[in-house]
Amino acid sequence: MSFRHVPKLATRLTLCALLICGARQATAAEIWVVGLEGAIGPAYADYFIRALERGEEAGIDLLVLRLDTPGGLDKSMRDMIKAILASRVPVATYVAPNGSRAASAGTYIMYASHIAAMAPATNIGSSTPVSIGGEGGSPFPIPGAPDPGGEEGDGEGTEADEADDGTESEGAPGDVPQSGTAMERKVVNDAVSYIKGLAELRGRNVEWAEATVREASNLTASEALEMNVIDIVADDLSALLADIDGRTVNAAGMDVVIDTSDANVEFIEPDWRYELLGVITDPNVAYILLMIGIYGLILEFYNPGMGIGAVVGVICLLLGAFALQMLPINYAGLALLIVGIGLLAAEAFSPSFGVFGVGGVIAFVIGSIILMDTDLPGYQISYPIIAAFAFISAGIALFALGAAWRARKARSATGKESMIGGRAEVIDDFEGEGRVRAFGEVWQARGEVPLEKGDRVEIVGVDGVWVLVARAS
Repeated sequence: MSFRHVPKLATRLTLCALLICGARQATAAEIWVVGLEGAIGPAYADYFIRALERGEEAGIDLLVLRLDTPGGLDKSMRDMIKAILASRVPVATYVAPNGSRAASAGTYIMYASHIAAMAPATNIGSSTPVSIGGEGGSPFPIPGAPDPGGEEGDGEGTEADEADDGTESEGAPGDVPQSGTAMERKVVNDAVSYIKGLAELRGRNVEWAEATVREASNLTASEALEMNVIDIVADDLSALLADIDGRTVNAAGMDVVIDTSDANVEFIEPDWRYELLGVITDPNVAYILLMIGIYGLILEFYNPGMGIGAVVGVICLLLGAFALQMLPINYAGLALLIVGIGLLAAEAFSPSFGVFGVGGVIAFVIGSIILMDTDLPGYQISYPIIAAFAFISAGIALFALGAAWRARKARSATGKESMIGGRAEVIDDFEGEGRVRAFGEVWQARGEVPLEKGDRVEIVGVDGVWVLVARAS
């Protein structure tokens, strides 16, 4: 081979190397990591579901959900599970970092995921339902049943160990005797059926799935791995990806081989939509927005033409309503809240001397307290905020009552009655009948004493077009 062919050969080899590297880079797995820390609510669910949908559109190979949660709301949890079960992209839920937990709703999400993994010194379980709104509605998704709008508990439920009649029930070995009302037993059994269905779908421990609901059972990472509750215990994300490389999972009815070798890992950061939902779906913020919106509209109706009350009121009311429709709302509480504000507005526009005002404050406070139909501490309206708005509402009612009382005691500002007590000036000397200037007008006047031009007199009565006057004291 002559030396003149060497440059051409080198160029070809370089091009081949670049093509090979480009091909390898093009076929490298794409992995997205989504973090979820805290109670599962509408903002977290929306953030996760949108990330999963965008991942499917982008053709990623795996989505890792890094989880640390004490539980959360039923609707949010169910939306996340539905998205996982329908996803063509495998989802690996990883309880991390060390010291994290997947309690209550987190346990359900772990069971629904294609890969369930935990870091050392983490725990899973405590999935006993907590009744909502005092009615015992189901806090978990119930296959084939309507959505009750409930929530998960925080894992602090009590064990059911006695039957309804106070004696231990007899059943199959391993069955947990139950106590409580028929509705409470129904709630627990529905929750058990749901999590057992997820366990069977993913081939995980069905018996422990039932125990975590009935007995609030809890496991460490090593115990969960030993009992086939999870698939992997991994020290960090790199170890997790190495462990699941080559595994086959079923995603949306299709077998998918997970390839994490030379993967491109991208951490998905929350966007403005998540930040907005996170703020307005805080029950306290939603409640404040609702109150500002209602009072803004009342102010505009009371003093039309300003515009500020209407603009601020409509914006806050719409934001508050949007947030409330994503939260578990007790509609009886919402109705009482609206009735209370309506009575307070009625007191302001047509004072009833306290009847509407007192009734409005009572309805307002009771409705505010029972507005959130959940026992989760993170989704309760703060009592100081309720008290603050109750005092404001009571202040408005008292102000309206005081204004009505003052208006009742005050002399009339219009008509003949408003003229009595007014001052006038004598235009010409007269005795008996003459003329006076009052309120910028000339009136025919009658008096019992002689009056001279320029004298100041007081109007003591009105008789048709005549004013009765007396010398001013």
